Amino acid sequence: MDTLAAHRLQFAFTITYHYLFPQLTMGLACLIFLLKTKAHFWHDPHADQAARFCLRIFGLSFIMGVVTGIPMEFQFGTNWARFSAMSGGIIGQTLAMEGMFAFFLESSFLYLLLYAEKRIGPAVHWLTSLLLFVGTWLSGFFIVCTNAWMQHPVGYRVAADGTFELTSIGALLLNPWAIVEYVHTMNGALITGAFAMSALGAFYALRGRAPAVAGRMLKLGVTVGLVAAVSAAFPTGDLQARLVAQHQPVAFAAMEGHFHTEDGAGLTLVGQPNMDTRSLDNPIVLPHVLSLLTYQRWNARIRGLNEFPESEWPDNVPLLYYAYHIMAGLGTLFIALMAVAAFLSWRGRLFECRPVLWALLLAVPLPFIANTAGWMTAELGRQPWIIHGLLRTSQGYSEQVSGGNVVFTLLGFMGLYSLLSLLFVLLLARIIGDGPLPLEPLTPVGTVEPVHVPELGGHGGQGGHG
Repeated sequence: MDTLAAHRLQFAFTITYHYLFPQLTMGLACLIFLLKTKAHFWHDPHADQAARFCLRIFGLSFIMGVVTGIPMEFQFGTNWARFSAMSGGIIGQTLAMEGMFAFFLESSFLYLLLYAEKRIGPAVHWLTSLLLFVGTWLSGFFIVCTNAWMQHPVGYRVAADGTFELTSIGALLLNPWAIVEYVHTMNGALITGAFAMSALGAFYALRGRAPAVAGRMLKLGVTVGLVAAVSAAFPTGDLQARLVAQHQPVAFAAMEGHFHTEDGAGLTLVGQPNMDTRSLDNPIVLPHVLSLLTYQRWNARIRGLNEFPESEWPDNVPLLYYAYHIMAGLGTLFIALMAVAAFLSWRGRLFECRPVLWALLLAVPLPFIANTAGWMTAELGRQPWIIHGLLRTSQGYSEQVSGGNVVFTLLGFMGLYSLLSLLFVLLLARIIGDGPLPLEPLTPVGTVEPVHVPELGGHGGQGGHG
């Protein structure tokens, strides 16, 4: 394995593993806030139980996200030193804002939610859930802004020494690519959180435990899951695809397995890329649909890969094609499953339909796969550029770090993350096994809890009847 491939593989492994946890916490943060809102304003104690239970899972996942996210920050210097030297003045802005404004906000209010409810009272506790939600999603925004600048650089200039300098923080934060990518990414996180909550509700419903809490989680999970799944396809997924077609036409052609320029191009549902013949084997195509979805014209021209030099092609066209179609295919499945579950919930029959409950329970890994495939699509599509149109990936890695050193540390990461995974699963199983905790009455702020004083008297006591 050459050095560049080793650097790419290590970063791909660490970021793929890390993102399993932020997508869950970002999704759960919104759902916990919605549960706390219902509990506080509609006086629903079972919604409060569900929120407290999900907070325990959120806290565990948050810790895992922090532990696995720290090595990634160091990898910008250890593995991608030339990229960091060239673009650090820009990406350092958003990464610093993520740490200072979002991460500390998120962690501080998580502590208050978990351990200070009796001290701050129900109203402030609800407000804290809102601030946790804001902090979590703000963290995601700054990270997406960093990635969006690599996909579509704006607000920069090239300095005399060849490095990139930021000329407009507003352009960086309001990058059109960042806005669309952020909304699409948050929809993906909501899908993960909604499926996780629905699976938990289905698990307790199937076991006949905590039916009221399970009902709250099921109803909220399938409702938010349906809205997020539809929105991930249209409009956010559609807008993201149009941006790729406009600014990265080579990536768009590879994603669709489109080798030849065509007027009125069809949308491929199934097919296998054949790089020798530069065609798709066994394709199932919807005529004209790709042109219609991309440019809103029946016979619009879609440029094929053959129109671009191979040096501009993504490094692995088949992997990019399959990642994109896995994401899109699972997205369609999410809409169908959540639509059925939401209909049954609306009719009050979801608890009785065990096949759908089992489907919700067993589907919980699928959003993680879909989100991973989505990020693979974005990152593989940008290749061979680390900063699209400005800096190639082959120009960005650390030349002083050998391939052998990278592979050695990659094996270390794999071993360490295996142990972390085991610990996470054991702790998660314990939380789920314990189930939602019974509610404890809160003492209003400013009041004194009553102290039990034993009655005087009895046999031999002072003031007795003797």
